[in-house]
Amino acid sequence: MTTVTISQPRITLDDPHACTDSNDVLTVFGALFDTLVRRVPGGGYGPSLATQWSVSEDARQFTFRLREGVVFHDGEPCDANAVRYALLRMARPDMGATLGAPGVYAQYLAGMMVEVIASHEITLTLAQPLADLFDILSYGHIVSPAAVEAAGDDLAKRAVGTGPYRLERYVPGERIEAVANPNHFDGAPRFERIAWIKGETAPARAEALRTGSADVANGLPRSALSELAAPGFTTHDFLSPTALIMMFNAAEGPARDPRVRLALNLAIDREALVREVLGGAGQPLHGFVSPVHYGADTDALAFRRDIAKARRLLTEAGHGDGLTLQLYCPTRLPDEAQVLADAVEAQLMELNVRFERHVEPDRVHYANQVRLKAIHDLCVFDSSPMSVFRVLHEKIDSRVRGAWWEGYANPAVERLIDEARATVSPEAREAVYRQCYRLLQQDPPWLYLYNHRRVIGLRGAHPGWRMRSDGVLDVRGLPPL
Repeated sequence: MTTVTISQPRITLDDPHACTDSNDVLTVFGALFDTLVRRVPGGGYGPSLATQWSVSEDARQFTFRLREGVVFHDGEPCDANAVRYALLRMARPDMGATLGAPGVYAQYLAGMMVEVIASHEITLTLAQPLADLFDILSYGHIVSPAAVEAAGDDLAKRAVGTGPYRLERYVPGERIEAVANPNHFDGAPRFERIAWIKGETAPARAEALRTGSADVANGLPRSALSELAAPGFTTHDFLSPTALIMMFNAAEGPARDPRVRLALNLAIDREALVREVLGGAGQPLHGFVSPVHYGADTDALAFRRDIAKARRLLTEAGHGDGLTLQLYCPTRLPDEAQVLADAVEAQLMELNVRFERHVEPDRVHYANQVRLKAIHDLCVFDSSPMSVFRVLHEKIDSRVRGAWWEGYANPAVERLIDEARATVSPEAREAVYRQCYRLLQQDPPWLYLYNHRRVIGLRGAHPGWRMRSDGVLDVRGLPPL
């Protein structure tokens, strides 16, 4: 029997409708569940449980034709009624919680009506236009209504989907095992079994791959690129789309002035930060999303360190003698937060800008304080959604005042957000987002820093294999191991 073992940092099952950007959770969900649509190589979305769809001109009504003959792992039919149940569950305000922010999906789907047109056809009607709905639906795991209703608080019993693998065993924090679903609509999976195991540290995961106790190891140390360069292994270095930033308090204090925010961005040597903080395992960030995001303007000019212009802007803002900023800083997520704060402060001291730190070891409390806008002058944070619209909606739009919005307002960007909402054409909408990208370079809401580069290893030689652009390990795309 062919079993593939994957070593990764976390072994956990969340609720299938939790809002998470964790690679470790999403790789498991991607094996157990299907969604209406899914990301395809090269960008955009393709069929999954939905085989066809149409979108109204006002981007409010979406009609889906569903695949026939699909059943859940418990034998129940996956029909229009089951899909309706899953989507309405996802839209509940008590679902989609992440780091203390409840109802992440509800803010997009609130007021949504789901009409069953036929046994395998549904229509979604939204309360307002949302041309980027597929960004949300690609995380809308379709669950068995019968299983979820009977599961209670048992996460393993809720994990009943239609995916290529069926959950067989869950030992929280240690091991997840799944067996192939031979009747999956994509065909029988390549591997008969998959096991995800806990690798406590990056060196431990590399050792598991080296000794054969794992076939795939995610989150490897950079040294693995050379240490596992032998013919029996493949290592892949990929860009994580999560943006590492410092979020400014743009509601009050020095960073309320756009000249201060721009000056600090101009004072940063991002290449040096990548070298000193990450040992080269990163890429400078020059905008509000990573270069692999849909709508990122990769032709826009990169930030270049310009101390003279930065000093001039600070002087115009009344801080010619420098200033002390109150920095809120976690001890993890990102794990290098305090080292990063040291390195950023060392660069800003050339402008006589210093940090007075407020360190928070409780990461959940930290996230709650950020959500409550209690970040002092700025805070170390990350921005993880692969959806450009979600980033703009939850963090930039002052009219929404979302969970991670920190006082920033730019009417020109907000007009573009409204335009993108109602622009059905992906090409036209991408052009709108590129305009947002450039405006948010000229008037940055955050201090842009870098993206990580991550390393994954596989047993065997697989020169053509690449990680998916969202940084999630897709077990359906693994090569023969």
